[in-house]
Amino acid sequence: MPIPLFDTATPLAPLQAELREAIERVLARGRYILGPEVQAFEQEFADYVGAAHTIGVANGTDALTIALRAMGVGPGDEVVVPSFSFYASAEAIPPTGATPVFCDIDPETFCVTAATVASVLTPRTKAVIAVHLFGNVAPVVEIEALGVPVLEDAAQAAGSLGPNGRPGALGTAATFSFYPSKNLGAFGDAGAITTNDTTIADRARWLRFHGSRDKETFEQLGYNSRLDELQAAILRVQLPHLDAWSDGRRAAARSYASARLDEVVSLPLATVGSEPAWHLYVIRSERADQLKLALSAAGIESRGYYRTPIHRQPALRAALTLPGTDAAARTNLALPIGPLLSVARVAEIAEVVRAAL
Repeated sequence: MPIPLFDTATPLAPLQAELREAIERVLARGRYILGPEVQAFEQEFADYVGAAHTIGVANGTDALTIALRAMGVGPGDEVVVPSFSFYASAEAIPPTGATPVFCDIDPETFCVTAATVASVLTPRTKAVIAVHLFGNVAPVVEIEALGVPVLEDAAQAAGSLGPNGRPGALGTAATFSFYPSKNLGAFGDAGAITTNDTTIADRARWLRFHGSRDKETFEQLGYNSRLDELQAAILRVQLPHLDAWSDGRRAAARSYASARLDEVVSLPLATVGSEPAWHLYVIRSERADQLKLALSAAGIESRGYYRTPIHRQPALRAALTLPGTDAAARTNLALPIGPLLSVARVAEIAEVVRAAL
């Protein structure tokens, strides 16, 4: 049978009745915007990540822009961000009036480091976006020790564990995407901001609602960016299962390692002290494109991510030399991963990889 890169349906199969009940509960109540489901999810997710506040928003991209503005980022400021990430990590910066400044990554972990961030800091740096890429946990504490606030882009890291806690409670603030393929996925677009800073939380709440605290007085040019009641109800059903799903992802990664794939490719390296809930299991090989063709011929889906880094994209092009970024972009290939990926299926994938290389 074909092996997809993502299998979002199988983990949800046992939850169908509970999901339908949650949806029907919202329909019966007839309240769809900023109601009790959002309020309950915000508290439950804050408790889960270990943060004081969660602010539900429409998607992960809005979460980044709103969080940056709530942190005081504005015109004339600079925000450091890795170029090897999804485009939204940098796209969210210009709407604040600030300028993205691209930094390099460690190609073995795919994450920024204190050294790569320090190399591009200037007196205008207002914040750093540390992306927990592919579910790995960036060294937020070490970066904050440089003296600049850190916004965690935790879109791919729900369920991961770091040496200092969960993503979402490590920096000044954090953002999440609940896009359907994420570790914790809604049935459409959804996102959230988490923080321990009450002032940032309050600003984020009124920025997500047109810059108003009371629906009558509009203090800022804000956004119409709110987590829907239906999506919040769906996320509440799934949240209690996130740790078990994350353990399944870690087990699949161990299966890849046990299959001795490190003899033919470079396996992803967890950052020191972290236990990633691998959203994507991304290997590296100089023959990545050849390997992708072989996997496809065997019915196994794989994908190279961010082949064109953000600093080479037309809208945000910058003349930079980022060797770690270029190496990761050229050589990476995501293999299937998921909470229920079996040892047998991993063995099938490993056999094709070995034969191809």
